[in-house]
Amino acid sequence: MPPSPNEAPSPPPPGDPGPSADGAAAALAELLAVVDRLRDPEHGCPWDLEQTHRSLIPYVLEEAHEVADAIRHGNDAHLAEELGDLLLQVVLHARIASESGRFDFAAVARGISAKLVRRHPHVFGTAEARDSAAVRLHWEAIKLREQAERDQSQAATAPAAPPASGTGPLQAGADPEAPAFPAGPSPLSDRLAGKVRGMPALAGAMTISRKAAAAGFEWDAIDGVWAKVEEELGELQEAVASGDRGHAQEELGDLLFTLINVARWGDLDPEEGLAGTNRRFLDRFRRVEAALGGDLGGRSIGELESHWRAAKAAIRAESGAAPATPEPAGPDAAPTPLSPPPA
Repeated sequence: MPPSPNEAPSPPPPGDPGPSADGAAAALAELLAVVDRLRDPEHGCPWDLEQTHRSLIPYVLEEAHEVADAIRHGNDAHLAEELGDLLLQVVLHARIASESGRFDFAAVARGISAKLVRRHPHVFGTAEARDSAAVRLHWEAIKLREQAERDQSQAATAPAAPPASGTGPLQAGADPEAPAFPAGPSPLSDRLAGKVRGMPALAGAMTISRKAAAAGFEWDAIDGVWAKVEEELGELQEAVASGDRGHAQEELGDLLFTLINVARWGDLDPEEGLAGTNRRFLDRFRRVEAALGGDLGGRSIGELESHWRAAKAAIRAESGAAPATPEPAGPDAAPTPLSPPPA
């Protein structure tokens, strides 16, 4: 019988953790003591005392993104600093919860330790996993068992749902031509809704796309995905032309979600791709500004395009890449990434 989500098998006794673990424990105890002082009602920091779980949400997201940025740049000192900032957020949230007796940092640490042991039976138990694909299969199967146990527990303690109004599948006011959907729960969509609720939109879209595809909601070939991209792009163009901002916003989302599916089919990381584009754009834009003395005002699009192409060529030459095919100029030229803001 699999362990309950709230219980974990005892791992084999570890060896002597050594002085490194002792140092980490001492450093963590020091951090906990610092945060306790910051949240002390009499002698703490007024700003820290004002914070709540909700008010700290932007900082959690910001620090997570800064960790990712430090990893991309390969700067160890920066990465260590940003990991510390992210750890502070974990400790702060645990401290806030402990003040009302809900949970504390020890519960957070024990919980993740128990989860790791539970979801690695090939390390802490008798299961076998010869490669990472097998590990993922174990992980997903255990997650499904845990979710089923949670659902059973919640169903046993939840109050009975009130009877639905109406006398049949079609309730008063319902469209008789609309497809009938069962009123019961949708396990996968419910789980995904909870999982992506706090994610950045790109990451959430990729998670939804992967899980839906794994469940069988998938195109037969990537040609179908490209056809959907063209369809959504056309709908976005029509929506923008109509001037209906709400509709255009929806169609933009549909196009971006379809492009996420392209990324999944190509085993690409959309976050990495967009982050790279941001860096390249800023590098080129910095060079354009430098060439124009920092003043872009009043410049023609032709002049800006010329400096943009020169910046791209300079970057390629510095990186040792082969020269790019010259970009066409004039009114028939293909659009470039440089697009000046409206006047």
